[in-house]
Amino acid sequence: MSGRFITLEGGEGAGKSSNMEWLAERLRAAGKTVLLTREPGGTPLAESIREVLLAPSEETMADDTELLLVFAARAQHLAEKIRPALARGEWVLCDRFVDATWAYQGAGRGLDRQAIGSLEQWVVANSQPDMTILFDIPVEAGMARAGKRAALDRIEQEDMAFFERIRECYLQRANQQPGRFRVVDALQPLEAVRDQIAPLIEEMLSWP
Repeated sequence: MSGRFITLEGGEGAGKSSNMEWLAERLRAAGKTVLLTREPGGTPLAESIREVLLAPSEETMADDTELLLVFAARAQHLAEKIRPALARGEWVLCDRFVDATWAYQGAGRGLDRQAIGSLEQWVVANSQPDMTILFDIPVEAGMARAGKRAALDRIEQEDMAFFERIRECYLQRANQQPGRFRVVDALQPLEAVRDQIAPLIEEMLSWP
């Protein structure tokens, strides 16, 4: 058996988490076994790495350290959770995956593309998503939503230019890989966003 791998991507405040459970419910109603997970994280060890990555600290984390921690968490996530679920025939919905690394560490931090590509080839290999839904929202609007939460994590505290680079990277990747990406206008009200997701569900359910 082989399941399906769906990833949800987007910048801060784009609404990925708000829509993932809704999407899962509709896939379950269609008879699919659905696993919800997230990156960085998804397993106890990977969640511990997430805490290190996101917790504000007086010590400045080197950008290369951040990149390697992200891929360390991903390696554990794939080995312990994602690949076994797919092998069981389950549908995996993941809040962020490798596209987030290209956007945040690649475009945001400006890290070497060859290094990221080598790590992706090593860690991810052929475990690529069947579909990636990109929740696109202007940075200012997304940050306004994110700012309503109690406290910002280490990455959320970056400046606007950082997040502009991230959005630009996401849109560029969506343009370069139209077969995998589906872009949703996440600035719209929740029901309008879900109206955009509904035909994507029909597309998924039509897969052989």
